[in-house]
Amino acid sequence: MVKKTLKQRIVDASVELFQQDGYHNVTVDRIVEYIGASKGGFYHNFKSKDELLYEIHDVFISYVIQQSQDAYDKYDTPITRLCAMLQTLTQVFDMYQAHITIFYEESRSLSDEYSDIIHKKRDHYRDILQRVIAEGQEAKVFRTELPCTIVTMAIVGMINWTYKWFKQSGPLTMEQITDVFTDMVLRAIVTEQAMGEAKQFIIKG
Repeated sequence: MVKKTLKQRIVDASVELFQQDGYHNVTVDRIVEYIGASKGGFYHNFKSKDELLYEIHDVFISYVIQQSQDAYDKYDTPITRLCAMLQTLTQVFDMYQAHITIFYEESRSLSDEYSDIIHKKRDHYRDILQRVIAEGQEAKVFRTELPCTIVTMAIVGMINWTYKWFKQSGPLTMEQITDVFTDMVLRAIVTEQAMGEAKQFIIKG
């Protein structure tokens, strides 16, 4: 097992403490005491608690961007690219649920400096997804009467809300939930002539 860096340990500890007691109720002193580190070690890695909150977000948004770009590069049709990206986006809510929950609940605490960076990264992800939708419409694979921007935002909005209700101990795994999302999206936007390719990703009744 690879030993975690001090930075990773700080992030992990803060996720646990913020989730337990809230961002504003946890001090830097408490974080370093929790992991047996020094305050100097904290400030060597983060200039402020604000930057730490940004880092919690950056962990999962950077993962989503990289995996989405990899999916785009790996597959060569709009349908396969979209399905791979849906899988990536839902998977992050399983892998980083605590990070995401903390960020959504505490994001208003971020300074404009970090909020601007986050918005740019989120726009980057949406641009990749919207490109897939646009290319699918150009190829007559996705319905052209549906505005590309609204389709993109609807997909992101639907999946983003997962953090509120998904439980790893629940009756469905994230893989099963992903299958449901994929089925819903494809049935809504795929054209009749492209349904043959889409059927491999649709839940069989």
